[in-house]
Amino acid sequence: MLADLGVVDAFGHVSARSPANPRHFLMARSIAPAQVTANDIMEFDENGEPVDARNRAVFLERFIHAEIYKARPDVNAVVHTHSPGVVPFSVSRTPLKPLYHNAAFLGEGAVVWDIGKEFGATDMLVRNNAIGKSLAAALGDKSVVLMRGHGDVTVGPAVQAAVFRAYYTDVNARLQAQALGLGSEVTYLSAEEAAKADGVNMVIMDRAWALWKQKVQSTK
Repeated sequence: MLADLGVVDAFGHVSARSPANPRHFLMARSIAPAQVTANDIMEFDENGEPVDARNRAVFLERFIHAEIYKARPDVNAVVHTHSPGVVPFSVSRTPLKPLYHNAAFLGEGAVVWDIGKEFGATDMLVRNNAIGKSLAAALGDKSVVLMRGHGDVTVGPAVQAAVFRAYYTDVNARLQAQALGLGSEVTYLSAEEAAKADGVNMVIMDRAWALWKQKVQSTK
């Protein structure tokens, strides 16, 4: 679905908290998102280790998911992307802020997590629990965190919400870049407007999910 929407390509991943064991989560083996099938889904423990690997390759950055689920009991789904619309905001001093209602979950603006501030020069990947914990701390109680020179992570109470936020984070980033390019002051949603609009989005996002699902199914 996210591949169809252009938010992920060969890279990126989605996970969901396990309904059978809330300390565990479900995520595909290491494979491009558009190629994932039900048979690719694996279970991981609270530290991001596979419960039954069966020689299947796993995502190096599974620790993003593990540490966020530990830190946020309200989160039941996590999406990580390298969204091309978002990355510029992770490396500039221009904050990513909601300029329209569908991205109201951005609140007063997305925080940027810089791996280098705590871990020095790295390959930019969240390759262990310590780095994942740092990212989860930067996310705090928000819905989105940008990763400097890398991408972003969105979370939600369900997969539908996390996917909705991943898509509209990218859309808002592209619209904001266009608005800034006009050369005049940009008006963003106020904190009160964002809170009210986000409440509406949580109610109506099933409409978007149904459309995106139909599009994916029609291509199979």
